[in-house]
Amino acid sequence: MTAESSPVTVFDPDSAVSQPEGSLEALISRIEAEISELQFPRFTRDDSLNLGLLLVELGKGRRLPIAIDITKGEQVLFHVALDGATPDNEHWIRAKQRTAARYEVPSLLVGLRGRRHGGRIEDQGWFDESRYAAHGGSFPLYVAGVGAVATVTVSGLPQQQDHDLVVEALREILASMQPK
Repeated sequence: MTAESSPVTVFDPDSAVSQPEGSLEALISRIEAEISELQFPRFTRDDSLNLGLLLVELGKGRRLPIAIDITKGEQVLFHVALDGATPDNEHWIRAKQRTAARYEVPSLLVGLRGRRHGGRIEDQGWFDESRYAAHGGSFPLYVAGVGAVATVTVSGLPQQQDHDLVVEALREILASMQPK
């Protein structure tokens, strides 16, 4: 939980029960703010490697059963499955990555926006669940002034935790790129 969030406004995307009024919009606003905040000055293959290795370090240090992927277009720049990750994580990575790439916003945000008027985006006939997943864990890599150039995806935890781990790593890698 971040300092600016409160227990009253926490929205759980995995819960089927009624949630506090305004909590969905609060989470949507938080993710939209993350998009604005997490802009790279550039994104190179070395940056991809550094981001991937940081996620490995975080995952191994916490003993997380995750798979990690960084993809640019059709090219996989980084991909690894840590201890405990399963073959199912590969399906989830691809489906979440396609969603983030297609909509150019985090995969969690696609799912949350679909809930604004009740229901889920997955309930829409045009949403192909065999190819896409509106679940948290994939975040476009934005270059300031350019837009989305790649995606970073984590799978293996509950979707909010997948998303939050990616955001944590993006914040850390961007901080390391700042001039000293």
